[in-house]
Amino acid sequence: MDLAESQISLLLSKPFARAHLLRQACSLSKAQHTSITGSRLKELAEAMEAKRPSGKDNPAVTCLITDSRRVVPGALFFAIGGLRTDGNFYIEEAVDRGAVAIVSEQDLGGHLPIPCIRVADTRKALALTARHFYDVPDDDLKIAGITGTNGKTTVAMLAQHLMGGSKQVGMLGTVRYDLGGRTLPSFKTTPESVDTFALLDQIRSAGCSEVAMEISSHGLEQKRVYGMSVEVAVFLNLTRDHIDYHQSMEAYFASKEGLFNGRNGGLPKAAVINIDCPYGGRLLKSLDSGIRVTTFALNTEADISARKLHFYPDRTEFELLWSEGQAKVISPLMGRYNVSNLLAALAIGHARGFSMEAMLARVAAFPVVPGRMERVDLQQDFNVLVDYAHTDDALNHACEMLRELTPGRCILVFGCGGDRDRTKRAPMLEAALKGADMIFVTSDNPRSESQDQIFDDMQVALAGSEGEKVKFISDRKRAISTALDFAESGDCVLVAGKGHETYQEFNGSVIPFDDRQVIRELWALKEKGTSSE
Repeated sequence: MDLAESQISLLLSKPFARAHLLRQACSLSKAQHTSITGSRLKELAEAMEAKRPSGKDNPAVTCLITDSRRVVPGALFFAIGGLRTDGNFYIEEAVDRGAVAIVSEQDLGGHLPIPCIRVADTRKALALTARHFYDVPDDDLKIAGITGTNGKTTVAMLAQHLMGGSKQVGMLGTVRYDLGGRTLPSFKTTPESVDTFALLDQIRSAGCSEVAMEISSHGLEQKRVYGMSVEVAVFLNLTRDHIDYHQSMEAYFASKEGLFNGRNGGLPKAAVINIDCPYGGRLLKSLDSGIRVTTFALNTEADISARKLHFYPDRTEFELLWSEGQAKVISPLMGRYNVSNLLAALAIGHARGFSMEAMLARVAAFPVVPGRMERVDLQQDFNVLVDYAHTDDALNHACEMLRELTPGRCILVFGCGGDRDRTKRAPMLEAALKGADMIFVTSDNPRSESQDQIFDDMQVALAGSEGEKVKFISDRKRAISTALDFAESGDCVLVAGKGHETYQEFNGSVIPFDDRQVIRELWALKEKGTSSE
């Protein structure tokens, strides 16, 4: 079921539609799978480590569903409790729509006309069931699971490219899902377990043997990859983010650590760890002795490292050192942190047995990562970049990098999201004040929260005369326009926070908004001398 270009274009600006179409694609795979294998309820109950339902009935299961509105005849419905609602409230609707059985953590007794399977953890049960339903696709794939606060997308795309490209290496991540023969737009960094195993099944069917997969802390906590066989577990870094969800940095680290210590349902065969990060050092000391380890670093001795770094506006040059040799590398990616990302990707390939020389030969041809220091070149005499940086650490690194490359001023446009961790807002402005010469603070998916409240939380970071180089402009398009007007020859304008995203969320509404396209449209108006207000 190939996606027409028009569908993909529409989905890129509508995240909820993206989710719907992805599920349609996965549902096709489910239907094909069922016609071949004929999964039965009692078989699936055993897979989820639950007591087999009593009685003679053993209906065929056609699909695994967590949303009662999507239930069709033959569905196995998992009643999962969420942040906003509880699937147990919709069991009757699932029954009315034709579900053949219910899986729940609650004791539903004999009140329903269909079997009810009680489990201790519905998310764990869903992952185990999905893995079995799709004939354990991960056992036929060598999966590199990549986790960390910053850099997951770039490292996943680099690893895919270096190990052979999208036809040979599947990829699941923030920007897209590459399934070997086709590509779907992403709607979650780490999809729900039923979608994850469905996508892995399609990657296997396309003939791929390798997968580069971003694994988020939410994905680990919510068991979206529970029980999945991971060949190489990769730790990039840990900086403050998602504290509204995890409540503390220790809890955040513990969620990442679960990919390495068996809490995810099994140990990886190998680990790649950034020992420049203090949390990476902690993780290294705690690893099981049976896990093969490859370390990488810029600032300390490691299995794979870099020295003699030289930064240019269009490339980075450095000397790569690894256990078997050394080589000069010219990378099309800019900045110090992208050297670290490249080391991570090379370490993944090295851990998988790929030739370092063969991977290095592919570095120069690596394409631009969407929304990651992506240059918008309109023949202007100053640099304009769009980046996904949305934490204080990411802004720090971005501004440090641009300082090394920019003869003029660093001009920053960014905002903080609504309905998310309020404690990161002031540190983000602090990072901006430290790194940028002029700052235009604006909206970034305010969702249901007041933009004034978001600005108030950020302004805690202001002190004395620092406020003179900060302008608060609620309208993101106007903020970008003002930054472009402010820029002069030799300056650099960084529009940060949204990167590849092509929408804005306002109080339950989603509107198309692509920073890159907005910049192009504004510049065209300015070239014509037309007001962009």
